[in-house]
Amino acid sequence: MGMILVNSAAGMFYGQQATVYSTLLHASWQGLTLADTVFPAFLMMVGVSIPMALARAKTGGGLDRAQAERIGGRTIRLFVLGFLLSNIYWFADFESGEWRLWGVLQRIALVYGACAALFLVAGARARIVLIVAVLVLYWPLTLVPALDGLPNDIWQRGHNFVASVDRVLLGAGGHNYVKGPEGYDPEGLLGTLPAIAHGLIGVALGEYLMRRERRFAAMLAAAGAAMFALGLVWGLAFPIIKDIWSSSFVLVTCGLTTLALVGLHVLLDGRGPEKADCFPVSVATAFGSNAIAAYVLHMVTGSLLGWDLLLAPYRWMLGWAPPAIASLAPVLIYMALLWAFVAWLRRNGWIIKI
Repeated sequence: MGMILVNSAAGMFYGQQATVYSTLLHASWQGLTLADTVFPAFLMMVGVSIPMALARAKTGGGLDRAQAERIGGRTIRLFVLGFLLSNIYWFADFESGEWRLWGVLQRIALVYGACAALFLVAGARARIVLIVAVLVLYWPLTLVPALDGLPNDIWQRGHNFVASVDRVLLGAGGHNYVKGPEGYDPEGLLGTLPAIAHGLIGVALGEYLMRRERRFAAMLAAAGAAMFALGLVWGLAFPIIKDIWSSSFVLVTCGLTTLALVGLHVLLDGRGPEKADCFPVSVATAFGSNAIAAYVLHMVTGSLLGWDLLLAPYRWMLGWAPPAIASLAPVLIYMALLWAFVAWLRRNGWIIKI
């Protein structure tokens, strides 16, 4: 729901030149907005779900050939689906621009594949050591001289080694999301390394949740607060930058996601089935049950926000409501339409899996 909300708000901002709440737009480089927390939350929850999905496989022999084929096949399917969605307009018109290799689902695919395999072949302590090593070593990696000679300045957009790898590998930024001599891809190659560490933090939390130890909510809240605080402090030297998935960004967003997870646990878990069917929990559950289906439908129907039918309430509200509130009207109508679809899937017991 968050991904659809921020993407749609950006569509209103860039497509209709509408005034939107700035926190619903991504930070241009360093910094953090509400929009910047959505994708990492999704990514961490992928990690949380892995121990729950693969616990039986781990006790039954780990990463055997059959399990490797399942994980590898799902990774490939997610990556290919993401590639198709990233280039949907290019496939329709080859002259519309250049194709893009990376994207949201592509990163989710790579993180899922790596984290699932590591969960099955490595112990919890080994994975924690790997998390620390990746996050610590990623900092000096970003400070290596850029491959294309662009002066390094981690505080300036695109001026770092990580971005230069994307430019060199993909034609001076031509196939990246951000174009030009300072171009890069926010879901690029090297940024996948801390994203895997991000997912492994989720795996560790998922394992802890499954043990159902006493006072685990308090322990998780303490862990979330610690990660958030450490990320803020680290961000003074290694800035919080979503576009290169900086180590401080990993810790801050993992901390926020953990605190949100604890809050949902306290509010909902163990409170009886009636809690799962009340509004607005039922709305979120419908989206969560078919998250990939909702995201794919959003990616192929996002142009609906430009239809006069959805823009009519926005234009009407401009006469009496603050512009930022008015711009939310077509976004919420559009999200309600997507909800009607996923709610229908849930009522029929259909879960679309990739």
